Amino acid sequence: MDYVLSPLDLTAREAPEGPVAIARPHRVAAAAEWFLAHFPGEVFYAVKANPSEWALDALWGAGVTRFDVASDTEAALIAGRFPGAQIAFMHPVKSRRAIGRAFHDFGVKTFALDSEDELNKILAETGFAKDLTLVVRFAVTGEGAAYPLTRKFGVTAEEAPALLRKTRQVSEEMLGVSFHVGSQCMRPDAFRTAMDMVNRAIVEAGVLVDIVDVGGGFPAIYPGMTPPPMIDYLKAIKTGFDEMFVAQNAKLWAEPGRALVAEAGSTVTRVELRKGDALYLNDGAFGTLFDATHLNWAFPAKLLRKEPSRAKLAPFRLFGPTCDSMDAAAGPFMLPADIQEGDLIEIGSLGAYGTAMGTRFNGFGETVTIESKDAPWPTMYGAAAAPVVAMPKRKRTTARKPK
Repeated sequence: MDYVLSPLDLTAREAPEGPVAIARPHRVAAAAEWFLAHFPGEVFYAVKANPSEWALDALWGAGVTRFDVASDTEAALIAGRFPGAQIAFMHPVKSRRAIGRAFHDFGVKTFALDSEDELNKILAETGFAKDLTLVVRFAVTGEGAAYPLTRKFGVTAEEAPALLRKTRQVSEEMLGVSFHVGSQCMRPDAFRTAMDMVNRAIVEAGVLVDIVDVGGGFPAIYPGMTPPPMIDYLKAIKTGFDEMFVAQNAKLWAEPGRALVAEAGSTVTRVELRKGDALYLNDGAFGTLFDATHLNWAFPAKLLRKEPSRAKLAPFRLFGPTCDSMDAAAGPFMLPADIQEGDLIEIGSLGAYGTAMGTRFNGFGETVTIESKDAPWPTMYGAAAAPVVAMPKRKRTTARKPK
């Protein structure tokens, strides 16, 4: 990172030509410490949400030593930066080269799958290794998620028992089940519903399951999207896990991404032109504002001026710098009505899927990153308000592994 200063200080110096990414490692650390203290299981950070070195280092420093990767490139990043980290390759469809490279070069032993063909690929490219942990991913409804993830991955409830039995037969280490309730899940009971569905498939399959991975979907706070307290999600998960027909010593995993880094990033962007309620910026859909444009999410925004504006707030649309007409965010983004060309705007809560989604389309997309010690946006992790969620003693029947 280039500087340590407040975003407001950018108005006192010549701003860079492109957008400026604001990094707040202390917010990553606070979220990670809360999650590690409260989640009643093992926490794997979903690297795809933000693979920036500052974010990864903050997570590692806070005690996160497990990582969910979606490519061999991400596996290489984690293995090279954190020797000894536990890496799980949780993308359910992988190239043969990626499987082999992750296993042989980076020591990855945990792989997700959602079909028998993918299972066979994993076995072949790892040389039929005896120490694999294989995790079967389920398709779930995605109800309650701002961005459902139901159409691309996951075995159906009807097909799952057969795949579970097949995977259990070849797994000499551990068998897991996983799902993803969808990004920015707004309903804690969505996890409980998904766990009930997965549990029914386990019972029908009659297999021993060693890991329940509840995936990601843990939310952040955005304008118009204030989730229930995070502790409510963890309580729902704990209750659902206790009722599942799995091994008595089964492990509980989660893969938070957005929830750990969203509050820690923002972008300072410059107004290049104003047309009525439309602001043309030097960042947009192909930069750090992917979610704001493609998903039409409103993010917190504020005008950066040394002398605060006294104008009333008004709704604005945002347009990015490229020549593509999809480079637009409807918002509305509430900003002072007197905003004009040359003004700087900070768009907040972009720590997840902000810089990670940037491209170089039309030659735009280069960012300068600075670190800031402030915390201007709402947080899911207040002053240690929630009690630790302890795992109760479970009273359930243990499934038997088929011979």
